[in-house]
Amino acid sequence: MLDDFFIRALLAGIGVALVAGPLGCFIVWRRLAYFGDTLSHAALLGVALAFLFEVNVTLAVFAVSACVSIALLLLQRRASLSADALLGLLAHSALALGLVVLAFMTWIRMDLMGFLFGDILAVSKLDVAIVWTGGVVVLAILAAIWRPLFAATVNAELAQAEGMNPERANIIFMLLMAAVIAISMKIVGVLLITAMLIIPAATARRFVSGPEQMAVLAALAGAVSVFGGLFGSLEWDTPAGPSIVVAALFLFVLSLLPVPGLLAARRKDRGVAQPVKGDPS
Repeated sequence: MLDDFFIRALLAGIGVALVAGPLGCFIVWRRLAYFGDTLSHAALLGVALAFLFEVNVTLAVFAVSACVSIALLLLQRRASLSADALLGLLAHSALALGLVVLAFMTWIRMDLMGFLFGDILAVSKLDVAIVWTGGVVVLAILAAIWRPLFAATVNAELAQAEGMNPERANIIFMLLMAAVIAISMKIVGVLLITAMLIIPAATARRFVSGPEQMAVLAALAGAVSVFGGLFGSLEWDTPAGPSIVVAALFLFVLSLLPVPGLLAARRKDRGVAQPVKGDPS
């Protein structure tokens, strides 16, 4: 019989995986891996400000991540730098500010490694409730904006011409990313959440022919990674958060192995040199 703490860890991890999978698909399609890194680095500044002002850590991380997202949009309009340069500037500036603020708070003792790499085995019932409640809200909003967001991913100009308001969908998507970073921080940590967004989506991409299928399969791949990582951590006494990411990596490597009939079937569906149907990347 598994202990209660392990059941809570499973529930929290699966909750994060089910949300991170669909969002991660847009990260992969839009080639925004560095954006996920930027928000995860900014999360440490949110942690520092939460301790400084004695507010809820999850809310502080969300607020800081949302501010970084909005700052990116504003800088893209006014600055002459490329998007990756702006992301690098914001990511490392936020991370450095967070470390400096933490250094000044000498009266506070905290487990910095827990925030960086997660402590999923220490989640409480409240943490599980936050993950699942926040996850349901995020998925509901994502479902509501799926069509304009996907259209903007394929062709922003065409989406604008059809009156889908892609800019609003992009802003909402960035805020959803900030929310996922906030609720996932305690599970896999700020340095590993980007991996949980990208790797399951990359794993699912090879086996699907449509965006909705990819979103579902990415969520399932993330959930399987949580199971494998936690049981592997229990068996070999390894860190739980990194073990989950390693399990996700193992699934990705397996997905690269040749599957009899898969390539032939996909060529028949979409042509040898055609992109996956509905996949904007």
